Amino acid sequence: MRSNTFPSIHALNVTALSGRTFSMSEYTGKVLLIVNTASKCGHTYQLGLLEELYQEYKDRGLVVIGFPSDQFAQEPLNGEQIQEHCQVNYGVTFPMMAKSKVRGDEANAVFKFFSSKSLNGKFSKQPRWNFYKFLVGRNGEALDHFWTYRKPNNAALRKAIERALMATNPK
Repeated sequence: MRSNTFPSIHALNVTALSGRTFSMSEYTGKVLLIVNTASKCGHTYQLGLLEELYQEYKDRGLVVIGFPSDQFAQEPLNGEQIQEHCQVNYGVTFPMMAKSKVRGDEANAVFKFFSSKSLNGKFSKQPRWNFYKFLVGRNGEALDHFWTYRKPNNAALRKAIERALMATNPK
């Protein structure tokens, strides 16, 4: 359970690929798997595995959210091009956010949340490469992080998702 002294990720605003800005509070009660993505990475095939994971668990409350980033010089596409690439090549239906930075001072608010233990109360991690994964509980608390090579069909990742899904919904 998240301590009340730390803010929830639900307090943050994000921008979707469509340009719509909204509050992460729209995901209250959902388990989130947040992933920085890139279309020209050797791990881009993980988009298909993430979609499979999303389809398997979405009815139980999992939402996979992709955050495209060119921070590692492997996302040359923009906006609609990213959306089309993800849908046509990998069948992606999970939410994709606007292209943004995921490391450093210019990182978007979601990744600043993960990079500061003083903000999330759990760990201080920045993506070290594309397809770094962050697991967030139903109340918006940071639960865990998974390095690029931990594929979406990995047993440890799936077990962590299962535990988070079994947690009680927020009141």
